[in-house]
Amino acid sequence: MNDADRLGRDPAMRWIVGGKAVERDAASTSQMGRFETEWLASEENLAALTDLSGQWIDRAHGRRSLRSIVLDMDSSVSPTHGDQEGTAYNGHFACTCYHPLFVFNQFGDLERSALRPGNVHSADGWKNVLEPVVARYRDRDVRRHFRADAAFANPEVYAFLEAEGYSYTIRLPANCILQERIGYLLKRPVGRPPLMVRRSYASFSYQAASWTMPRRVVAKVERHPGELCPKIGFIVTNLSRPAERVVAFYNRRGTCEQWIKEGKTAIKWTRLSCCSFAANAVLLQLHALAYNIANFMRTLALPETVAQWSLTSLREKLIKIGAKVVRHARYAVFQMAEVAVPKDLFAQILRLIDGLRRRPAPA
Repeated sequence: MNDADRLGRDPAMRWIVGGKAVERDAASTSQMGRFETEWLASEENLAALTDLSGQWIDRAHGRRSLRSIVLDMDSSVSPTHGDQEGTAYNGHFACTCYHPLFVFNQFGDLERSALRPGNVHSADGWKNVLEPVVARYRDRDVRRHFRADAAFANPEVYAFLEAEGYSYTIRLPANCILQERIGYLLKRPVGRPPLMVRRSYASFSYQAASWTMPRRVVAKVERHPGELCPKIGFIVTNLSRPAERVVAFYNRRGTCEQWIKEGKTAIKWTRLSCCSFAANAVLLQLHALAYNIANFMRTLALPETVAQWSLTSLREKLIKIGAKVVRHARYAVFQMAEVAVPKDLFAQILRLIDGLRRRPAPA
């Protein structure tokens, strides 16, 4: 909505919209505003919009060799600068904000997201976001995994994942009992410390007071040169892998934080400036759809030579480039400069996109 006037006059966008927009400007800011804040903000339409990302991802999986699914859940911050409904001060982020929740898969697709008030706990409403995603993969013959940080170290989360057949690795907050179990690893070694990082691992069974059963806990103790105290981390898991491999698998959830960063910088999904909470929830879902379109482009339609492009590079080099539109009676020609994307590379991208189209059944 913030860019409606500019996009309504953009020749390329008008041709994509088609219809009367080719002859005159596309929808105005006021028209887009009513569409987002009134029509899409209704409870039924917002629910359908929230489910749309998952439907797109299911179709994208048809173009992939899907043998396993890895879900990463994390929360983030969307700072606010006005009197939006639901905004609140968050002491952890030290700002007035919304506190959205996200679920990604290993391809970087945003499976599902939810806007939440700024003062809720990081795991608040986790089941409402995670359960629809789990339901979509329930009947698929794939290995299923889940990763999350210490905010989701909750016995209800463990029980839900175990009932659904998911392997999980979740960061566990440290306590005195856990540290006592690895006390032999915390003793400072005799002699001069080496000039390299030393890592030690341990695995043991542990049952907290709020748990109904013991579970496996993996510990990592990391000593860095020049630091007096070691860095200690605990992970609760039901994986049977060696401790070092469990930690390595958990550490790969860092890519989820990178995808959230890309959503903020390339898609600008923190621009939630409407007054009502429902309208801002609509904006977040629209941003989620835009993010997924860009990520599908990156994972399914980019040649190997540029497969490492970030979403910002994709936007600046392929989407937001100058072009001259030459209109004829029966067709239009887009004349584009070979500044960031050479002609041959652009042709490869178009062929890959065309290969994703569903072909009509032979007569």
